[in-house]
Amino acid sequence: MPPTRLLPRDIEVKRSDPIYMAHAYLTKVPVPAIIPFIEAFTVPGDVVADVFAGSGMTGVAAVACGRSAKLSDVSVLGQHIGRGYLNLVDSGLLRSTASKVIEQTYSRLGGTYGVRCSACARDALLAKTVWSMVFRCPGCAGAVNFYDSLEAADWHKSKMHCPHCQASFTSRSERIGEAPCVDFIDCTCSRSQIEQPNSAPLSGPTLQGLDVPDLPIDASRQMYVASALGRNGFTSTASFFSTRNLQALTVLRDEIGRVDDPALAPKLLFAFTAILSRASKRYQWSKARPLNAANANYYVAPVFYEWNVLDLFDRKVDAIIKANDWLLGQQGDGSLFGTTTASAEYVRASAVSLPYSDHSIDYVFTDPPFGSNIFYADMNLFHEAWIGETTILEDEAVVDRSKTSADFRGPERYERMLTEALRECRRVLKPDGYLSMVFGNSSGAVWSLVQRAVAAAGFIIEPEMIATLDKGQRSVKGLASGFEHVATIDLILTMRASDDPQPELGRPEHEEVRAVTRVLALSESLDTPSHLYVALLRAGLQRGWDLGTLDLRDVTAVLSDLGYGVDGKTGRLVRSSSGSANSR
Repeated sequence: MPPTRLLPRDIEVKRSDPIYMAHAYLTKVPVPAIIPFIEAFTVPGDVVADVFAGSGMTGVAAVACGRSAKLSDVSVLGQHIGRGYLNLVDSGLLRSTASKVIEQTYSRLGGTYGVRCSACARDALLAKTVWSMVFRCPGCAGAVNFYDSLEAADWHKSKMHCPHCQASFTSRSERIGEAPCVDFIDCTCSRSQIEQPNSAPLSGPTLQGLDVPDLPIDASRQMYVASALGRNGFTSTASFFSTRNLQALTVLRDEIGRVDDPALAPKLLFAFTAILSRASKRYQWSKARPLNAANANYYVAPVFYEWNVLDLFDRKVDAIIKANDWLLGQQGDGSLFGTTTASAEYVRASAVSLPYSDHSIDYVFTDPPFGSNIFYADMNLFHEAWIGETTILEDEAVVDRSKTSADFRGPERYERMLTEALRECRRVLKPDGYLSMVFGNSSGAVWSLVQRAVAAAGFIIEPEMIATLDKGQRSVKGLASGFEHVATIDLILTMRASDDPQPELGRPEHEEVRAVTRVLALSESLDTPSHLYVALLRAGLQRGWDLGTLDLRDVTAVLSDLGYGVDGKTGRLVRSSSGSANSR
């Protein structure tokens, strides 16, 4: 159906709502960004589909609006998360059951998280430990504890040196081990956490008798190369956890499996998988505050946290209760599954072969993988080891960055899969149905590929319905958005099926592109190079351009010519004093 209300032109949402905060996933479109589209293109009772459903945000948005949701994806983890969100339970019962599971887990662990308080000498509970990588000094080959060296340099990395030979030292040296440095404990003698030197636990952690989940991350995986896993010794999922946290996670997972309630057990497992990244060595330390874990790679920082798993789980259950209650509140009486007005279904299926009848879907909102940006199947191994099933690598619609195996997944394959997925969307959509697709990339070649796929599938992009999506960028690289050649703003392309001949796209001249870029840079209120880049892409789509030559690098070159730079602290565009305009 045609839109019943005006669509937003620019969408800016925070990643802090209860749904978003409940469980991390590689990419998520926040629910508040999806709801305006569902409300514009559907009415209560309609069916909304997402064929690259990921963590199920389209489903959550649909049922919150009183629509039915049909979700599909090849991702095992995505289905687990999506179903977890939509599995609505009694919050009080979830809280009490989680508390019992935590108590039983502590009982089985004994003194694994027990430590002696340095202030009162009584038994206390470990909250977290700071660990440091140990490196080999390139000058004298001595062992250098990174944390100790950083502390000796008054927390300035540029001043770090080897304690043995005084040679300058950085984290680019060879890693040869890990060492615990500092404990933070909870003790009855203090109302706040106590920081003290690391000490041995009251009873040593052991994996004896435990069936610890573990999956290899080998050289056939893109992330093995991208994250240098072989060089750093992280070649399986279990290698990212300390022995103590492996023990605690395995016992906790076992206790969750003993819960016999068919709704509460998967909801608790949903909370369990939500803590895995923070429970691992990927949880980055900083002097000011924890930096969390990067979801899109397997990076382990030179200094990292070992957090009390049960503390993380207890807090995550509270976060999941907030998300659960929010969606229950949107549903009124809380009835989600089995109703005629708002049902939800998540199946594992490839977007190129959808399990839906012809003309059975009112609207599609979807967020496909963005070429070679993220390798979901590789990163999902980390969680899927604990779920017990893995995503089939060959089904993933991505573009490999390197030929790690004979089955290289190139741009041609990606274009073919995207085209087939869009054709399937056209098949299942009702004749007057619309499709909105979120997409982001910094390469004009990839955008041109998307244009070809859309046209080949028989869709026409509605130029006046193109919206930008700014989810807020937290990463350090994102702060220099654009000048690191990483696009952090996405476009939402809304399209309809058409049997009319596709208009031929024009190839703009280089000077024409630069001229439009300059006009946009001087006339638009644009905070970052990414904002300018998506404004240029939108302008190109509205002009009927082939986007093949519109690279983010060209935008940054124009900005540099105009005297723009990026503030390293805020990530905002600023004009140099020598520029022709005022700083902003």
